[in-house]
Amino acid sequence: MTDVEAPATGSLLKIQGLTKYFGTFAACSGIDLAIQPGEIHALLGENGAGKSTLVKMLFGVLQPSEGRILWDGRPVSIGSPGEARQLGIGMVFQHFSLFEALTVAENIALSMDPKIPLAKIAEEAASLSKAYGLPLDPNAHVADLSVGERQRIEIVRALLQNPKLIILDEPTSVLTPQEADKLFETLFKLRSEGRSVLYISHRLEEVQRICDRATVLRHGKVTGACDPKGETPASLARMMVGSDVASVHREAAANLGDVLIDVVNLSVPARTPFAVTLREIGLQVRAGEVMAIAGVAGNGQGELFDALSGEYPVADAEAIRLRGKPVGRTGINGRRLLGAGFVPEERHGHAAVSDMSLSDNLLLSRSQSDRAAFLTGGFAAIIRHDVIRSAAKRICQVMDVRKSGEDPAAGSLSGGNLQKFIIGRELDRQPSVLVVNQPTWGVDAGAASRIRQSLIDLARAGSAVIVISQDLDEIFEVATNIAVISEGRLSKPYPAAELTLERIGLLMGGIHDSTGHAGSPTAPHAGGVHAH
Repeated sequence: MTDVEAPATGSLLKIQGLTKYFGTFAACSGIDLAIQPGEIHALLGENGAGKSTLVKMLFGVLQPSEGRILWDGRPVSIGSPGEARQLGIGMVFQHFSLFEALTVAENIALSMDPKIPLAKIAEEAASLSKAYGLPLDPNAHVADLSVGERQRIEIVRALLQNPKLIILDEPTSVLTPQEADKLFETLFKLRSEGRSVLYISHRLEEVQRICDRATVLRHGKVTGACDPKGETPASLARMMVGSDVASVHREAAANLGDVLIDVVNLSVPARTPFAVTLREIGLQVRAGEVMAIAGVAGNGQGELFDALSGEYPVADAEAIRLRGKPVGRTGINGRRLLGAGFVPEERHGHAAVSDMSLSDNLLLSRSQSDRAAFLTGGFAAIIRHDVIRSAAKRICQVMDVRKSGEDPAAGSLSGGNLQKFIIGRELDRQPSVLVVNQPTWGVDAGAASRIRQSLIDLARAGSAVIVISQDLDEIFEVATNIAVISEGRLSKPYPAAELTLERIGLLMGGIHDSTGHAGSPTAPHAGGVHAH
């Protein structure tokens, strides 16, 4: 690693000795950092390294325990996000700060001057989102939007503030390569105008591509700085974790077993005016297979997951079969009893109850038969907390979940560590069928490698695995076969070896053939590219 020092003077933002304690635990310890005008500065570190705590202090969400922040050369105290915005700091969080009951425009208005009419905000948001290739309906309610669409709201809201510094936390995690390229063009334009960007990402190739400097955090401390363009993804990952990151190994698919997931002519009407209708979806996944489903956020991934998991049963029992049994009308617990496991895309509030301990979350996720191992007695069964805690501890050890206590609340874990626990919780049941939606969204390279390898290993052991993901690198790393969902329709699957990143990206962007299905990887297409 080559140290790259910031110029001593003229910094837009400079922090000196910034420290944040939670009790006796130092999430950030003595951090020094400077960001220059017209600079895209990467902040790197594995999950739990202190990145989120640091940027929350810069945006006024948290107050530092020690140290100081200088803005344009003068010390400032940033007491709230509103004060940060007044200074000229914009922020796009990894976990969204949106009110689900409000519309897109109403959410944006909360961070704008209250004198600006809502209609004008909606008009500007629509225009800006279109210009940046992040389409939004200003009148849509947030509760009806996918994770990717919610990410777009945060990006547009920050850009509407006309900031001098914009902090972006994993901004491309739900974008296609084409959409990411559009965002990068925007960032380059901001840089050319003298604005600055603090860029947090675990996609190290894009850090190399767009960032001028990088600061690396490990265990809450700055461990060095570098010019990313002079590094490799492997060397950057090594700086972050302190050792080499294990590569993912996937063998060529051979001797696949029986069909364990069979979806036939699945059609599901949209539950809300802003949801996506699933149309005539057909899919078979065999034992030993990882089927990846690619698509731009908001094209029916959430609706497909809900149908496959039984969270929203469908009218036709025969439309979905698990291990040969019709389950279309069966709920999630009934499907778990057949040996299925499910991981939704949203960690907090959906996959886990943030205020509950890891062991309690483990108990909640078990089916009736699974829970028997955690109970003693007859009709008035007593929960064996020691057994549950032991199981939670085992999962944490297997998945390398890093936590601050023996059995902490789920919400106290970093995003990546909570994701490892949630994946491990399902794997601990050794499911014969596993459906995972966005398995490594917002997690660091080491955690992503561990999660992806665990999915491959599960399939290798004879399970059928469906991975729904917008991360194309992830898809090509784990998939045996790949299908593309677009406007609620699913293409036929193709062997992963037959597709390229570019072709998948185009299919995700909405290229269709004359039948309305996602086109083949080689045939010409009619209809062009349609943004969603």
